[in-house]
Amino acid sequence: MRRILGSAALIILCSSVCVPDLLPHGPKLDRVKLPEGFSISVFASDVKNARAMCWGENGTLFVGSRGEGVVHALRDTNSDGRADMHYVVASDLRMPVGVAFRNGSLYVSAVDRIVRLDGIEDRLDDPPPPLLVTDKYPSDTHHGWKFIAFGPDDKLYVPVGAPCNNCLNNDPIYASITRIDPDGSHREVIAYGVRNTVGFDWHPVTGELWFTDNGRDMLGDDIPDCELNRLSKPGEHFGYPFCHAPGIPDPEFGSQRSCDKFTREAAVLGPHTAPLGMRFYTGDQFPDKYRNAIFIAQHGSWNRSTPIGYRLVVAYPMPDGSARTEVFAEGWLKGNSAWGRPVDVLVAPDGSLLVSDDSADMIYRITYVGE
Repeated sequence: MRRILGSAALIILCSSVCVPDLLPHGPKLDRVKLPEGFSISVFASDVKNARAMCWGENGTLFVGSRGEGVVHALRDTNSDGRADMHYVVASDLRMPVGVAFRNGSLYVSAVDRIVRLDGIEDRLDDPPPPLLVTDKYPSDTHHGWKFIAFGPDDKLYVPVGAPCNNCLNNDPIYASITRIDPDGSHREVIAYGVRNTVGFDWHPVTGELWFTDNGRDMLGDDIPDCELNRLSKPGEHFGYPFCHAPGIPDPEFGSQRSCDKFTREAAVLGPHTAPLGMRFYTGDQFPDKYRNAIFIAQHGSWNRSTPIGYRLVVAYPMPDGSARTEVFAEGWLKGNSAWGRPVDVLVAPDGSLLVSDDSADMIYRITYVGE
């Protein structure tokens, strides 16, 4: 299915400075506050339940979804900073949140399996049927949707969330990050104690894997924090379900293992902020301070009496392995009402930053136009 989209874009130039009720959908970009010199516009609208994103080799933006069961493909054919072609290249999949591209093929996560669409950029109007890569992942839907990405080692990294809010499972595949060969073979767990990561990326210089993790629920408004983590070597354990950020023993399982036995978070990201997609900024458009910094989308709290999140933050990795954070963009939340929920971020070839929003069904484009 193909749709031809309009080319008009709303652009706002900004200067620094429990799920809430959702306002009617529509771009309210005048509410979004960005550092001085940055602007935000709509790259694409009506992208139903837009979740994780990846680029194809020929400039196609692929976008997964969760509730819709479809995979979108967007193209900006006239290079005006707004998509003018919209395709649906896969449908009737089970929570196809994650998308990753390799050698002409699009890989898609679908809870218990990974599928592949070969030669997809040449067949956007007539997509091929998905081919099975593996169906060896758990079928639990609780934290079952998966962000996926190919690493510098050419392996596909696939997380497996905890099948609950907070529980201890005898199967080590749960609450982990795994990696497999492109053909689905040789699966191994490379990180343990990861409750639910829906975003990760590799440091452009060190090659280390950094990832977000959503903290457990039902310990109150202010604990525990969600996390930004750094994997320095395969096999590290990040604490779940025994210990939560920042060093808080779990009331049920904390007596079994001390918090000092686990790898601590690189940075805390606030309680229940739901950090999802994250990417290192590797473009040339933004000011130098953002080079190799991490942009993180905070989806926002669903179970906090005063909602927080619903914004973008930026994290600056420090020499000691920690990270310093600051708010980069906010305005999707006003009081107890939100009109959008950022999900994923992705650097575009021209150095701009794309942001998906599964509530407003949009992809935004953030550019730097100078002070």
